[in-house]
Amino acid sequence: MIAFPPCKINLGLNILSKRQDGFHNIETCFYPIPWTDILEVIPAKETELTFSGNSIPGRAEENLCLKAYDLLKSDFDIEPVKIHLHKIIPIGAGLGGGSSDAAYTLRLLSNVFELSLTPDQLRKYAAQLGSDCSFFTQDKPQIGSGKGEILYDLDITLKGFWLILVKPPIHISTQQAYSSVIPKSPEVSLQETLKLPVARWNGLLGNDFEESVFKLYPEVLEIKNQLYAKGAAYASMSGSGSSVFGLFEKPLNLKSLFPQMQYWEGPLS
Repeated sequence: MIAFPPCKINLGLNILSKRQDGFHNIETCFYPIPWTDILEVIPAKETELTFSGNSIPGRAEENLCLKAYDLLKSDFDIEPVKIHLHKIIPIGAGLGGGSSDAAYTLRLLSNVFELSLTPDQLRKYAAQLGSDCSFFTQDKPQIGSGKGEILYDLDITLKGFWLILVKPPIHISTQQAYSSVIPKSPEVSLQETLKLPVARWNGLLGNDFEESVFKLYPEVLEIKNQLYAKGAAYASMSGSGSSVFGLFEKPLNLKSLFPQMQYWEGPLS
């Protein structure tokens, strides 16, 4: 069985406070984007994870897809599987590709072995794998709070907008990004800002990681500035970076502006 795990962008990302467990409380809007990996799960004689596409650092046994299998294996009598991941979504980009792969592994395993896991069960399993894994158990925009695992629906659509995503050859670890951030509450609530027209988001809808990342990597800020210069209604870094996205009111191709960078463009629905 094959699936196409999508990535996400963050529409606003507020880092509210440091938690006693060492994590941070955040508030953000996760929005799914059809830039996808390709994931296949089939029954096999022994469990195996193979890769193609973009290089994935680390050992296979540490990959979240295998951890997703082990998690379900501990509760259900499921057979060994072969998992193949063709990696397209950039790594270290703030797009949640690894989290999406993990959540979609849970979804595929539930289908392959007819486990009939409910949406609530999938979310609970996914939360054990990573803070934003739960979001990818459903294919719709959601507000994320807590560590990102507390989710509720949001009536928002970017249908009709043209998205451009640019990933420079910079890898930013989540731990590195959080180390330089000072938690604070936003002056204007995220939900209220998202009710405004997209063209009014600039200056109101922010990503708290940007300040520290832009200081370390001014080329990331330059990408954002270039997107605005080309007419973006709104532009922002996604997650902890280093990818930057722009929302445009009409299709255009800016790939030539960003040589040697990973680039995706397309309509949103």
